[in-house]
Amino acid sequence: MRKQTATLLIYCPDQRGLVAKFANFIYANGGNITHADQHTDFEAGLFLTRIEWQLTGFNLPKDVIEPAFNAIAQPLNAKWELHFSDTLPRIAIWVSRQDHCLFDLIWRHRAKEFPAEIPLIISNHPDLQSVVEQFGIDYYYIPITKDNKQEQEAKQLELLHQYKIDLVVLAKYMQIVSTDFIKQFPQIINIHHSFLPAFIGANPYHRAFERGVKIIGATAHYATPELDAGPIIEQDVVRVSHRDEVNDLIRKGKDLERIVLARAVRLHLQNRVLVYGNRTVVFE
Repeated sequence: MRKQTATLLIYCPDQRGLVAKFANFIYANGGNITHADQHTDFEAGLFLTRIEWQLTGFNLPKDVIEPAFNAIAQPLNAKWELHFSDTLPRIAIWVSRQDHCLFDLIWRHRAKEFPAEIPLIISNHPDLQSVVEQFGIDYYYIPITKDNKQEQEAKQLELLHQYKIDLVVLAKYMQIVSTDFIKQFPQIINIHHSFLPAFIGANPYHRAFERGVKIIGATAHYATPELDAGPIIEQDVVRVSHRDEVNDLIRKGKDLERIVLARAVRLHLQNRVLVYGNRTVVFE
């Protein structure tokens, strides 16, 4: 079995000696670093890093690591996160009628590609309930209209708290999540069926066809109040030609959506995504 590890994601104003300071915190407490990566954003003047180390033999108990590291991070004006490999995040998947991203995530989870639990699926349509329940996952049908959106989002938020959800994945949910909801629950990954920032919003494949593009794409990003404008985690593209109709673009796009969303969820669960401002560094 893989040994338990801890991971720090850190960014702070760039200055000399940061790598040594962070590495020495682990070394001085008997830790063995297994992965380390860093990046400097010279324009923003920021240093960003991901450090993972084995907990076996580490002198500090897990509950002491956070306050101990904070004593180092605070004078550096650092923003940071601490994660442990033996903590399984709990995911809620939100869907509408399209099932390709949902089933891909479930299959990958059952194949143990994702270090997580999926106890909850929420949909604004009942179509997928009978199929989903075969996997032993609770399914809630919560229809959304412009008149009941606030009330229904309150129910959704209550379910997230009830199931102790850490991450929401919008797997072709096809609804705009309100600003108020995102403020209360910001850990949301969305899959958008275009290579953002091109073709924001609805019907991107139809607009791509009308524009005569030669490539189409898919983008997985964190949801923010601004539509399809959150920090990007993963993207990919596929070529199309003048012979392709809209249905061909949709078919090719669905394949991309599955792959891009799965990559983004995996990277997030492996604590490889560091968000700063409206950008990300992805430590692969």
